[in-house]
Amino acid sequence: MPARQRHNVYVIELSPEVLQQARFRRANPDYDATKPCVYVGMTGLSPEARFRKHKAGIQANRYVERYGLRLLPSLYAFANPMPYDAAREMEVELAIGLREEGYGVWQG
Repeated sequence: MPARQRHNVYVIELSPEVLQQARFRRANPDYDATKPCVYVGMTGLSPEARFRKHKAGIQANRYVERYGLRLLPSLYAFANPMPYDAAREMEVELAIGLREEGYGVWQG
């Protein structure tokens, strides 16, 4: 039976204030200040529903809860939806790719 295509990756823009967090800065030594800071995650929900949960503090990443601004579908919509295993891999690949492009990245 083929894997069900019901998982999504997503990218959330974070406020530049996240750069005040030493842990975030250490994770992004090659950050290009002309690019946004982002959070990359994967979910069985819609990206919109997952973002709302982060902001409400439900299974939330603290950077998203505190600094999350908006979803950036132009960076992830091409990939969705997909099976669970593919979404897990895509989350990592997307985070690595964005970091290589100079984005400040935190990955869930």
